[in-house]
Amino acid sequence: MPMTWQRRELAGQRAPISAALLVVGAAISQEVGAAYAVGLFAALGAIGAVFTRSLVAGVILGIAVRPRLRGLSRRAWGSAAALAATLTVMNLCFYSALSRIPLGVAVTIEALGPLVLSVVVSARRIAWLWAVLAFSGVALLGLSQQRAGGIDPVGCAFAVAAGVSWAAYILASSRAAAQFRRVDGLAVATMLGAAATAPIALVSIDHAQAATWRVLVLAVTVGVLSSVIPYSMELLSLRRLPPATFAILTCLSPVVAALAGWIVLEQQLGLLGYLAIGLVTAASVGAVRSAHAARAPAR
Repeated sequence: MPMTWQRRELAGQRAPISAALLVVGAAISQEVGAAYAVGLFAALGAIGAVFTRSLVAGVILGIAVRPRLRGLSRRAWGSAAALAATLTVMNLCFYSALSRIPLGVAVTIEALGPLVLSVVVSARRIAWLWAVLAFSGVALLGLSQQRAGGIDPVGCAFAVAAGVSWAAYILASSRAAAQFRRVDGLAVATMLGAAATAPIALVSIDHAQAATWRVLVLAVTVGVLSSVIPYSMELLSLRRLPPATFAILTCLSPVVAALAGWIVLEQQLGLLGYLAIGLVTAASVGAVRSAHAARAPAR
């Protein structure tokens, strides 16, 4: 039976909603995975946690995607290496930050990286107003942490470095997307990241604590929640959502991280802290909208 125009219109309305829910689901999975990753630090340390996450994700993505390695050009390998480097450094800095500061604080500071990138590439002056609002939110966040018992400057520095790496990762992803089909580049980069971190991780981890079922199950859980599920959900959503809508939804990460830190890790940031996260999130959404509005052709 052919679909009537009413049913086609209803289906068209449902598709963006379901795709948007996939983006939100990806953010929830990623931030809950980050919260569980904190439990790995005692046994594996930050670099060990990054290695196990990359290993689990690399194996699963490698089996699922089966990227073609033969015949790759030198340029393609270079793109995969750049993606691997930015992804690994981003995760290493982020986990180092998580070992010192709350999850919501770390993600909020990290989100400044993509925000600053969107402001820099935007041709609209209003984008700089969003940047001022975002940094005001971060300053308020720092004040709230100072009142709550002090702020770790090293942890904040790692979060800033993670944000810079996130911006570099976005650029590297764009370059890799031109060289690989689907998520082949990401699968290769994840495996390269696991191989690069393996020697240091195997030397630095506490082997007595690492060789337990609890750590093994937790490491697999973190790899699946932080990488495999979010990557898959985001890939599906990108096929049905406009890039601007996808970018705006990803700006909700600080809010999701604050909730995950509160529920999983019992990290409460206080009224000022949550207000600061709201300001940074609003600034991120505004900056993304400004950037995409500048690229949109005039009618």
